[in-house]
Amino acid sequence: KEKDRVVRSESELGGPKVKKAGKIEIFGRRRFIKKLWGVLGLVAGAEMIYVISGFFSPNKKPLTQNFQFVEAGNVIDFQLNAAFPFRNGKFYLVRLNDGGFIALSIKCTHLGCSVRWDEKKKEFFCPCHASTFDQTGELLKPPAPRALDFYKVIINNGKIIVDVSKAIKRNAYDKIQVAYG
Repeated sequence: KEKDRVVRSESELGGPKVKKAGKIEIFGRRRFIKKLWGVLGLVAGAEMIYVISGFFSPNKKPLTQNFQFVEAGNVIDFQLNAAFPFRNGKFYLVRLNDGGFIALSIKCTHLGCSVRWDEKKKEFFCPCHASTFDQTGELLKPPAPRALDFYKVIINNGKIIVDVSKAIKRNAYDKIQVAYG
């Protein structure tokens, strides 16, 4: 009883807070909280070291590109000076007067509405805000800020293939955006 009394008086004064009940040690509340904070501090420190080391270490995974191709058809199947919608591919395939092909995004560069092809005027128009674009996607009438985005066109053995993995942004039409085959 004297040892128990001494331990109680030490715990009241801020001393050791361990009481022995047989062979099992029972921790006091303050000691338990101190140990808990220590463990949580170690976990937080380990997480910080992991994040910082990840920031400074190089990416070990090889960079790969995600290609998605749409086979549009044969070159001979498309008439000159016309646009053909590919809604699943989200583009219009335009065959220009000189026989070249350009794949234009259906999204207007203003707010992303779907543009439509006007066969009579030979131009694209946005029904949301009345922007218009010529058959090469060049901006004719704002409020759209720039030309329609386009996709890379590949012509291989008379077949037209469009890479729709990423639309290419542009400010204006350039002859190098057209594929011939």
